[in-house]
Amino acid sequence: MNYRHAFHAGNFADCVKHALLVWLVRAMQRKEAGLFILDTHAGIGAYDLASEAATRTGEWRDGIGRLVDAPPGALADYVGLVKASDSYPGSPALVRALLRPQDRLVCCELHREDVATLRRRFARDRQVEVHHRDGWEALGALLPPRERRGLILIDPPYEAEDELARVMEGLRTGLKRFGTGVFVVWYPIKHRAPLRSFEAALRGLRDVVTAELWLRPPLDPARLNGCGLAVVNPPFGFEAAAEPILAALADRLGGPEAGHAVARLADE
Repeated sequence: MNYRHAFHAGNFADCVKHALLVWLVRAMQRKEAGLFILDTHAGIGAYDLASEAATRTGEWRDGIGRLVDAPPGALADYVGLVKASDSYPGSPALVRALLRPQDRLVCCELHREDVATLRRRFARDRQVEVHHRDGWEALGALLPPRERRGLILIDPPYEAEDELARVMEGLRTGLKRFGTGVFVVWYPIKHRAPLRSFEAALRGLRDVVTAELWLRPPLDPARLNGCGLAVVNPPFGFEAAAEPILAALADRLGGPEAGHAVARLADE
């Protein structure tokens, strides 16, 4: 409950998550049928990069700040949505900008102040529901959706040491309820040791692809060296599309030690 994303909004990890998320939502909208999107840890929706919190860390300057001018083609859609927003869009605001009339967004947030901010942002918006509830509980309670097509974004703060184990528990709950859903998990990369059991557990599922970017070798457990998305049931073409997106991000945001990788952990 202590984590506040305003200090980190627009940093390199946000850029990775959001650039790939935009592609995933667009890919699912190739079909005309309505789309349900669940954001289990939504935050406040959008962030003022001129705020005291954002300026205190200045992380956005080495993230979205490096992309807004002449973005590479692979990032043009994402950066265009950011530039069209009145503030840096978190995943709720970014997804809302993409919704078609037949689509629906449900945001869950447990922090009392943050959920109040989120509700003010989406007040009277008939396509967005804001729930003051635990995102893990929502995976059992809100699935399957009536649309029968959906993307579930799982992006917890990773404050607890067992958060990756909880992610797997939540994934299994969600897949049991909604086996055809596209589940998208953001995860931090500090060093590799904590990720080994997580990756082994993901290999026990079906149809899983990871997309990772790191700014430096993941050797320091006290530093965010990179991040990744694990996508279960990815839309067709995700592996091919993720590669140039990550390459463009690594080129703009990283130095000589930066790298990226797209890997299939489990077949369909």
